[in-house]
Amino acid sequence: MTPRDAERDPAAGRAGGTPQAPAGRWSDLDRPPLDAAALRRGLVRAGGLWTGLEVVPRTGSTNSDLVARAAAGKAAEGTVLVAEEQTSGRGRLDRQWSAPARSGLFFSVLLRPAGVPVARWGWLPLLTGVAVATGLSRAAGVDTSLKWPNDLLVTVGGEERKAGGILAERAGDDGVVVGVGLNVTLRADELPVPQAGSLALANAISTDRDPLLRAVLRSLEDWYGRWRDAEGDPAASGVQETYVAGCATLGRTVRAELPGDRALVGEAVAVDGDGRLVIATPDGAREPVGAGDIVHLRPA
Repeated sequence: MTPRDAERDPAAGRAGGTPQAPAGRWSDLDRPPLDAAALRRGLVRAGGLWTGLEVVPRTGSTNSDLVARAAAGKAAEGTVLVAEEQTSGRGRLDRQWSAPARSGLFFSVLLRPAGVPVARWGWLPLLTGVAVATGLSRAAGVDTSLKWPNDLLVTVGGEERKAGGILAERAGDDGVVVGVGLNVTLRADELPVPQAGSLALANAISTDRDPLLRAVLRSLEDWYGRWRDAEGDPAASGVQETYVAGCATLGRTVRAELPGDRALVGEAVAVDGDGRLVIATPDGAREPVGAGDIVHLRPA
């Protein structure tokens, strides 16, 4: 992961999504379907994190579906639900986005971090960002940086663009569903706004979604295991250090749009032990931000 400057993506929201548009424009027979059986053979194993993997052709939101399954007692930890197309993918603040069928990776996983204090569960979306970025570095040859807290950024034509994002939601008292959406083969004429991107536009060495998904899920299994073994300690597990190393927000002048119509402008200087973004204001104060939209500002 390589920190870089980034402009705000007006399409900020659920991972890798694009605004709703007529489905006919998105039909593309050159985008092959995922091989669910091969993915299960490669990922589901005795003693491993992933206990089941299902690929559905179309759904509204994999996160919503998996949260409902967990609530009904129909999903174990390590369940992976993948959709070839999402029609109502959700992001922070309930923004809704969809993307061309088979143009990306749209999936959710159910985690039950027993033994980790609930106060540390807020690290799960940041941990997932680290896992996705490291997995893509290996499998796609693409440097993916992270915009705090949940956006995945790639470089296209010398400019940093949003290619995806992450959404974590509670699933009962003991579970968290983490959703990931990533634009893989989205073409320039399919972009909702110029600031969006994809792995293909970032000159990835591979856009074959099967090995990309395997690499990302194996990376997530590794990072989640380290974090859980350290009882969620972000420093001891290495998650905090690695996130900071790949965070494009740090060192930038930002505007934090906070609840209650409050805004805070300053330099993003740290990610603290609770996963909050620490902003140094012009008056010398340092304020941690745990929720809100972050806008990367251009230098004056």
